[in-house]
Formats: sequence, C-alpha cells, structure tokens
Amino acid sequence: MLQFLVPVITRDEFPVCQKEQARLPIGAVVLLVFFLVQAMSGLTQQTEAASPPNIVFILADDLGYGELGCYGQEKIKTPNIDRLASQGVRFLDHYTGAPVCAPARCTLMTGQHLGHAEIRTNRDSGNGRVFPGQYPISDEIVTIAEVLQKAGYATGAFGKWGLGPSNTTGSPIKQGFDRFYGYNGQRNAHSYYPLFLDSNEREVRINKYPIPGHDTKPEGPVLAGDYRSANYAPDLILREAVKFLDQNKNKPFFLYLPFVEPHVAMQPPQEWIDRYPAEWDEENGPYRGENGYLPHPRPRAGYAAMISDLDEHVGTILGRLEKHGLVNNTLVVFTSDNGPTHGARNPKFHVGGAACTFFQSTGGLKGFKGSADEGGIRIPCIVRWPGYVHPGTTNDYPSYFPDWFPTLAEVAGAALPKDQILDGVSLVSLLEGQPKERSKPLIWNFNGYGGIVAVRDGKWKAIRKDLLRKKPKDWELYDLSADRAESTDLAKRHPEIVARLEQAFLQDRTVEPDFPMPIYDEQTGL
Repeated sequence: MLQFLVPVITRDEFPVCQKEQARLPIGAVVLLVFFLVQAMSGLTQQTEAASPPNIVFILADDLGYGELGCYGQEKIKTPNIDRLASQGVRFLDHYTGAPVCAPARCTLMTGQHLGHAEIRTNRDSGNGRVFPGQYPISDEIVTIAEVLQKAGYATGAFGKWGLGPSNTTGSPIKQGFDRFYGYNGQRNAHSYYPLFLDSNEREVRINKYPIPGHDTKPEGPVLAGDYRSANYAPDLILREAVKFLDQNKNKPFFLYLPFVEPHVAMQPPQEWIDRYPAEWDEENGPYRGENGYLPHPRPRAGYAAMISDLDEHVGTILGRLEKHGLVNNTLVVFTSDNGPTHGARNPKFHVGGAACTFFQSTGGLKGFKGSADEGGIRIPCIVRWPGYVHPGTTNDYPSYFPDWFPTLAEVAGAALPKDQILDGVSLVSLLEGQPKERSKPLIWNFNGYGGIVAVRDGKWKAIRKDLLRKKPKDWELYDLSADRAESTDLAKRHPEIVARLEQAFLQDRTVEPDFPMPIYDEQTGL
C-alpha cells in the first residue's frame, strides 16, 4: 500500500551533484515515516491481541475479609491493593476452598472442592524431618500450573507451597512449575527469618542465626529486635519473583505468589511498626507468646505492619508490570487462603498475638480461620483485567477457589484435563459483566477442627460441625441475603431445605481414605 501513497522519485529527476546523492523531498520522507509507524503500530497491536494474557495470582496468608481499606478497614494502610480494586472488580461473596492452608491451596491448584480433593485438612508428610512439609498431592492429579505450562506459559511460584515436600509427587517442580522459591512446608514458614528457603528442590541457607517461629517471654522487656536476623524471607521471595517476571516479560507467564503475610509469627520491618500509633498497644501491652508463636512489644502495630508490608510487596509487582508495559495484557488476581487467625487462651490476643478483634478483621462476619462460618471462608478477592473487567465495580456472585482452574484455563486458551473432576465454573463471562449460572452448590468437606461440612446454594447456607467428634452437632441453616452475620439459625423452620442441601452434598463427594469422615462416607453415592 505504501508504494501508492509515497511519490516515486527517480534519479533522473534529481541530478547527482559531485558530493551529493539524490534525496527524497522532506515532505515525502515525513509521509513515508508516518505510514511506516502506522504499519508497525498495527502490527504490534495484532501481536498483542494474539498473545495470550499473562496471569499474576497473588495469595495472601490468613488475610481477613475486612483487613483491606477497599473492604472497609479504617486503621490499616493498604494503598496498593486499594488502587488495584479501583482498577478492577471487587468480589463480595468470594470463598476459599477450605478454612486452613494446605486444603485451600489444593482446591485452588486442582479445581476440586473438598468433597473431591486429595487434601482435606492440614497434615504433615510424615518424613520425620524437623520441617517435614505437607502430605503430598499425587502424580495423577493435574494442577492449573501443569495446564498452563502445557499451553506454553512460563510458570513460577514464589512464597508458601504446602502441597508436598521436594522430591515427592507433591513438589511444585513436579506439579507444573518451572521455578519455585520460598517455603515448601508450612512449619518452616512460621518464622520470617528461617534457616533456609527452598529453591526448586534444593534447600538454600539464608540465615546463619535463624529465629525459631515459637518462643515465650513471661517476664522482662519484649524487644522486636530480639526476633530478627540478617535476611527477611519475604524480601528474598519478592526479589526472586521480580527476577522471574523480568526474565519472562516477553512471553506468556503464570506468576503464582502465595505470599506468607500476615500469617504469624509477627516479625515485620520496624519501619512499618513505627508508622502506627503507639497508643494502640497501651491497653493490652506486649504480647509474650502465651498464645503461640513469637512475642512482640507492640502486637497491634505489628499486625498492621505485616499487612502493610504485604501491600508494599503487591505494589512492587504491580509497578514491575507497569515498567514492562504489561498492564493491559495481564490478568491480576488478589485474594487470601482463608479467614484471619482465631482466638486462643489469652483472650486479649488471637493466636500469635494477632489483633483481629481490634481491627474487626472479619468485617462483621461470624467466625475465624479454621471454621466454615463466613469469617473463616469468605475472603477478599480483587481482579484487574484491562479491557475486560470494568474498573471500580463490585460483584456479589457466590464464587470460590475451584472456579479459578477453569477460569485461568479459558483465559489462556488452554485445554482442560479430560479425566479429572472439576467442580468450579469459569468466571470469564462474569468478569466481562455477563450473568453466570451455577449448576450445583458450593461444597466444603473439611476434616480439620473437629470435622465440618458446609453447603451454599444461592442465598442458603447449611453447615454442620463436630462431625469427627463423639457428638456431632445438628445442621444449621442461614439466609445469607438477609443475615450475612449468621445470627439466626433457620434449620428448624426449613427442614426441607436442609435435607435438599445435605443430599446435594452426598451426591457430589467421594470417599478419601486418607481423610475419612465416617458419618458421611457410608452414605456417599447411595
């Protein structure tokens, strides 16, 4: 096309001077350059459109529904995550797949709810090591990382894994990740200054003088500096994540960031602690470790500092995407693995000294981590995807971790595994602002904390507790459209709804011998 728009200038029309070659008139040169730039721009746009979007999935650890400014938090500073929310959609009814770490991550990675998942509560691998890692997922299970890797994505995970030690079938390197750096096992992640972190399938020593994740100090001054060492693990993890992003910026990548904050022990940087008011901690004084994990001189400020430090790390990742011009072709998801830390022996503090009551961490929801009450499983979730998601919007469609497997596969144009039960639905049309239907209820079959089953179908949520104890409790039923705090049990008024939801649960679960639930295993499939 350019040859018809640019005048054809021959050598005969411009006699050659002794020291001068023939040149195009300046107007023709400008015109030529203009059309060349337009052509190259169009080619770049076509290339970007043809390139599958990058995926960044950020998973906080024990971050409550009400602990972000964009979800109503008034004390803790989270400017980067709040900005992300203003640029995308904020989910109001999003749920984790489980109330604690390992099973939640299993449902996220495999697309299966707890009625089908291989891991149904936290359990160590049993290899006899000090930090044994968690019970491994099998080689047969297919993870979303494997699906994306097969579709041509570079895949990296940086943070806490929790689905099997190195050199087992559950290792992240054997489950679809090209690169892993962080804490393979959960117990090692109890300290932010550990002896080592895992780099792929090798332990790398990071502190000559590590800090154990648990201690008590019944008397005397409590000093934050006593519980710090040379290298702060979250900063090292962030550095490796940024390096992965830099190295793969020119091809599709899946960057999975299961960051460890704000899970206790509390060991945040002093600069963040100093930004929060000293008077916050005048009421209860220092935390001395009586509820587990490490003491802290200013536990309320310390807990807020952990969340703000997490927010700063999120900001670093978002800034890197901007630097490389990747914002418009990157889907970013931010969420949490479960609700905030629960209470313990000393009622002034939650586990590890966390100040979840002071900060109203559940946003008015009932329950905490370890429960299937709303406060234990309903979590913040923010999605930014320019050109698809409407900025500054909210969505109250009930969704949960199993949905991310089909969602991310559709985003990437990747094929779903043919022989694996997938319990979620793709949220792509929902992200684009279209209505979405779900053919079956959301299900939780949790073997921890005494055994819990929960079912949500539309506005109704049924929950039954203590199923692994001598006296299992009766079903409870709540209308979440009118009672999000689960204050009024309607089970006796609507036994037919309870019976329907229980039957739906029984028809949509399998028996897992490694995580038995006898009261329902005998009835499953009948």
